[in-house]
Amino acid sequence: MTTTAANSGTTAKTPTAKSGAPGAKLNMKDRYRVMTRDLGWEPTYQSREAIYPYVEYEGIKVHDWDAWEDPFRLTMDAYWKFQAEKERKFYAIVDAHAQNNGHLHITDGRYLSALKIFLQAISPGEYAAHRGFARAGREFAGVGTQVACQMQAIDEIRHAQTQVHALSNYNKFYDGFHAFADARDRMWYTSVPRSFFDDAMSAGPFEFMIAIGFSFEYVLTNLLFVPFMSGAAYNGDLATVTFGFSAQSDEARHMTLGLECIKFMLEQDPDNLPIVQAWIDKWFWRGFRVLGLVSTMMDYMLPKRVMSWREAWNIYGIENGTALFRDLARYGIKPPKGWDDAEQAIDHMSHQFMLAFHQWNFGTSFHTWVPSDEDMDWLSEKYPTTFDRYYRPRWEHIKKLEAAGTPFKNVGLAQLCQTCQLPCVFTEPGDPTTLCHREVEYKGEHYHFCSDGCQDVFDNEPEKFIQSWLPMPHLFQEDLAGSVPDWMQWVGLINDTDNGEYVGSGDEQNFTAWRRQTTSNS
Repeated sequence: MTTTAANSGTTAKTPTAKSGAPGAKLNMKDRYRVMTRDLGWEPTYQSREAIYPYVEYEGIKVHDWDAWEDPFRLTMDAYWKFQAEKERKFYAIVDAHAQNNGHLHITDGRYLSALKIFLQAISPGEYAAHRGFARAGREFAGVGTQVACQMQAIDEIRHAQTQVHALSNYNKFYDGFHAFADARDRMWYTSVPRSFFDDAMSAGPFEFMIAIGFSFEYVLTNLLFVPFMSGAAYNGDLATVTFGFSAQSDEARHMTLGLECIKFMLEQDPDNLPIVQAWIDKWFWRGFRVLGLVSTMMDYMLPKRVMSWREAWNIYGIENGTALFRDLARYGIKPPKGWDDAEQAIDHMSHQFMLAFHQWNFGTSFHTWVPSDEDMDWLSEKYPTTFDRYYRPRWEHIKKLEAAGTPFKNVGLAQLCQTCQLPCVFTEPGDPTTLCHREVEYKGEHYHFCSDGCQDVFDNEPEKFIQSWLPMPHLFQEDLAGSVPDWMQWVGLINDTDNGEYVGSGDEQNFTAWRRQTTSNS
């Protein structure tokens, strides 16, 4: 028996069990086939090239879309059941967290700065990934990839929602959470993840899968979610731990999808290898720069730390990454071009980031502070070859300036990298005493970069990156007239409330007073 699709001019078979008996229960393999592969059809009055115009222009050659396999064999009806159960558990715990004054159970109010960065920088990235996978699912020609991308698109928007909902409780009591959407679009440090996802979404579907599905989800995501969620648990933040655990089962599927897609491309045609390798080089470096924000959260913003950024990199970067690229070597894939530079930067990046944040903390929607003696001793232990030599003297100098009532605040605009959009505050590989700066002239204009990796990305696609919108130079545009107060209003930043030093801030005062009420009658 056949049925004709009303608008497609195609025919599709009515599914039956393998035995051919109508109404017989399908086994798992046949059920997966019916609920995924059999949902597709061959077009009749439109060519496949017209329906899927983006699968060829990147240069990737695919000879057999059915060769793509989903290791999870997950059908949409099973997917809804799993996700619904997780939603019930998540909201039950988050509701209990709010009703039991969970905002007072964190170790210290300084911890809130890490949550603010996460909400401003990472959660909007989840929503951007949702949009990207929804689009990629439409642009891929294979039914297996279409279904997998649809599931991940739903996952990503769910992650954004659960994160916003979980952290909304803190917005009731503390500053800096209220304008995270404006901060995502306009704040200088959030332009780093924003430009990362905008770059990925403006690429073709195959490059998007390498950018998000492979480089971010498989190679780098454990550096974000595992240590950060462990840090949340160490610091008494039940809400963040809950949305992290709720997302982790999804992340396992996402990592598998990214790895499966890269293997699919490499197995389809040998001409795909150099294209895929170039994308891996690009997106590893772009993702590494984004994760610099995470390094600062782990090393400086967690009052009770679970591990250092260096320790996390050794586990989730070196060990996992080495095993991954050893596995991909049979296809001809090599470790990313910037791998060695990244390794040299690991012992420096969190300190360089925090020093930058502290000198520009009037322009951040979170608080900073000079690390205590205990904090610096911990950093010295975790970074024995770098912290005492290069960074402790700087913090000691900053501490003396603040004690004298003359704190150092850099009111100048930093030179921003045209590619990653971070300030050029990083040092040369192998020489932490010299700032790294690269400059390229293109069509009569000069463009600046914080590293060889960022310059390489620009050199490969200059027409794309000359369009980059850099937020801090916007201060010089006519509508803001170079006015810092006008800029603060534009980004939703409440001066002397959301920004500046933690010591003496409203967050510190409220947390201290409310915590005292939980332990005394005062």
